[in-house]
Amino acid sequence: MKISDLARATDTPTETIRYYEREGLLPAPARGDNNYRRYSAAHLQRLQVIRRSRALGLSLDEVRALLAVMDEPEASCDRVSALIDAHLGHVAERLRELEALQQQLQALQAACHHSGPAQACGILQELWAGTSLATAAVRVHGPQEEGRQG
Repeated sequence: MKISDLARATDTPTETIRYYEREGLLPAPARGDNNYRRYSAAHLQRLQVIRRSRALGLSLDEVRALLAVMDEPEASCDRVSALIDAHLGHVAERLRELEALQQQLQALQAACHHSGPAQACGILQELWAGTSLATAAVRVHGPQEEGRQG
């Protein structure tokens, strides 16, 4: 199948498929007479595993480790279990951070009186003053890089 077929079958942008190839997550496909990439059913299955793993929040390194075990059918499943255990720990930590962020945002929202001019806005005053409430959110959420998309 062509890259467009693989993209459609897995709901994956073609550029993402090429990226996974460059990263070594997907093996290079064979080339047809016209030099188009020709993907097999194995590529489709592997890309589905990658997509499902990414949907679970696994990093590319974690996906790479998972695929390495998948490529060794006789390998111990313990490696996969350990990887998921570690990821669960990361998820639990992130949940704690998000809950703290939610509390801080709720407290910040409580400073808003929903009427009046912007100069009297409690949220803007908190952010401008750099109170512990506003700066605590930065510690939990982290500073965002300019132009970065999350």
